[in-house]
Amino acid sequence: MALYLEHFGLSESPFRITPHTDFFFDGADRGATLEALIYAVLHDEGIVKVSGEVGSGKTMLSRVLMERLPAHVDTIYLATASLAADEILHAIADDLECAISQERRSVALRELQEHLIRLYSEGRRVVILIDEAHVMPEDTLEQVRLLSNLESNRHKLLQIVLFGQPELDATLAKASLRQLRDRITHSFRMRPLSQPEVAKYLSFRMRAAGYRGPEVFAPRAAALISRASGGLTRRINILADKSLLAAYTENTHAITPRQARAAVRDSEFAASARTAMRPAVYLGAALAAGIAIGAGAQWIVVPESVHAPAAPPVQVASAPEPQKQVEPPPAPPEPAAAQPPSPLLSPAQSRRIEGYATAGQQLLGQRIAATREVLERAPDERYAIELFITDNVDPARMERFLRRARDMVPLEEVFVIPMSGGGQYRLRVVYGEFESREEALEAERRLPPKYQQAFETSPRSFAELRGQI
Repeated sequence: MALYLEHFGLSESPFRITPHTDFFFDGADRGATLEALIYAVLHDEGIVKVSGEVGSGKTMLSRVLMERLPAHVDTIYLATASLAADEILHAIADDLECAISQERRSVALRELQEHLIRLYSEGRRVVILIDEAHVMPEDTLEQVRLLSNLESNRHKLLQIVLFGQPELDATLAKASLRQLRDRITHSFRMRPLSQPEVAKYLSFRMRAAGYRGPEVFAPRAAALISRASGGLTRRINILADKSLLAAYTENTHAITPRQARAAVRDSEFAASARTAMRPAVYLGAALAAGIAIGAGAQWIVVPESVHAPAAPPVQVASAPEPQKQVEPPPAPPEPAAAQPPSPLLSPAQSRRIEGYATAGQQLLGQRIAATREVLERAPDERYAIELFITDNVDPARMERFLRRARDMVPLEEVFVIPMSGGGQYRLRVVYGEFESREEALEAERRLPPKYQQAFETSPRSFAELRGQI
């Protein structure tokens, strides 16, 4: 139990990382996605896919979906998606208390279909929720397709919802799985929360836990948590919990940037937060340097006095008096040289990008270099369109993709971002650089139809792209 509960007048911990359906936040399209899932399950909509980054709230959504479905819907939740094709059949049959053949898959599938027909005749529906679907073997995914074919004369006998990380999109893009991909009738993306949504999320969770006072998280503290977390709810929960603990130890009831920074420093993703704050630090240093240079220039760049040429002597009776030399006014100081903008990538992020070996692949090497350049300068609030993320980092494979891509879109608009985590690389491929999310969405609608069918495209801010390298 959190130490700060009584201090803040809370009845329970507001930021636990385990899914608790009373704390379901329906902002950031979560509520709309839930309603669409309920509709799809109840109206024979076939296979539905929900994808999102680790910690974006997919498991919470699946738990709330299970609670909100009507009583006549039997829900099967498979948390271990790495099951073999035979194992998934028996896992479903066990949940339905149906005995099926242990020997032949075709016989087991027919027996399961007969049981589902009996349930349907009794007015019952069956939905399977498969979590972590991105780790499913291809053979098991093919079995999922066969399960989706089970039907009576007019109705589907099974509704299937796949929950997975963005790698699921890359897996389903394979030609070998095109039949399964064609059966997916709805696809939803769990996007990270924006900064205003993070502030609302923090307030909602506090009040869901029993808090009744004024807002605890100051706007700047919420902004720090938003940037450090990348808008992912699991990270938000961790940082918010640490911030409340820091306030408790200081005997204060307000979360200011100081407590938020302490929470960030105490988290595993502190480096990302420091990277997010670094441009402002660099800007302050550049301004200070500019002021110093400008002040010093007054002493340095004033040129020596230039003597005006002497006027010709005037002939008079007396001896000629030498002409006075007139000093011109000093030239104005030259402006201080403009400071080059500081790169927005941290040294650690640059090293991670450089650490991905292109194996001499020409197009890939060019796009990696261009990617680093755009990541170093593009402001946080600009957007690109994510095409896909893949664990297959073979340079030759990515080179082949780029060769095909130049026939579809301007290749100079395609960026390949190496992302390193757990000692392994993944590649994120994005397209374009846009001033706003709305402009990115408009460009997304103009992508080639082949890309719109093959990829689950989504706008991504450059702040998010940098934060996940």
